[in-house]
Amino acid sequence: MSLIIKDLSVSRQQTSIIDRVSLTIAPGELHILSGLNGAGKSTLLNSLMANPLYEVTSGQIVLDDVDLTPLSTFERARAGLFLSLQTPPEVPGVPLEDFLRTSLEAIQGTRPHTIPFAKDLNDSLALLRLDPKFAKRSLNEGFSGGEKKRSELLQLLMLKPKYALLDEPDSGLDPDAVGYLIEVIAKLRQQGTGILLVTHYAHIIEALNPNMIHELSSGRCHLRELIS
Repeated sequence: MSLIIKDLSVSRQQTSIIDRVSLTIAPGELHILSGLNGAGKSTLLNSLMANPLYEVTSGQIVLDDVDLTPLSTFERARAGLFLSLQTPPEVPGVPLEDFLRTSLEAIQGTRPHTIPFAKDLNDSLALLRLDPKFAKRSLNEGFSGGEKKRSELLQLLMLKPKYALLDEPDSGLDPDAVGYLIEVIAKLRQQGTGILLVTHYAHIIEALNPNMIHELSSGRCHLRELIS
């Protein structure tokens, strides 16, 4: 059981960006994706989540023996894949709490029970040192950069995906919030969530103790294993 990316090639507007990338992430493993700006890190994560701006020209994406390659973004989310964005969109008029409840219903196929949902939400807010009122605010509307990142961490904790694709979740975070990020990633790994994380910060990589670091380079865009 794992997330397998096999010989994946991706293009945008007929321009090749990713060329035959392969890696495998087992449950509970943390893999770091590094590389210079423009190397294709965000492209790789977005293509794994079926962003329509990117075309998979060859290769395969398999999650726990299910071939995700022909599936839509929603179908991949239901299968257990989660993507956090560098700049999450604002959704005015939709409270974060309602968004989480609706997302869980869409993924699980049944509406979450009120009491367990409320307990899980309160526990997750407490882990992130967030006031319960935070969940009443419209999704990302008027949020600072750090609040948007913590909003996505809250979604991660609540949705409990099998595999999480995190695109620079440490960007714009203050030192305290970086600590919350490290705690959340540790908790997710304990729950069995496999993680592919894009970051540029060596101190965060050291604190997280990843299973593997990969470097994505420009050009042919192959991955080079740095440590194991």
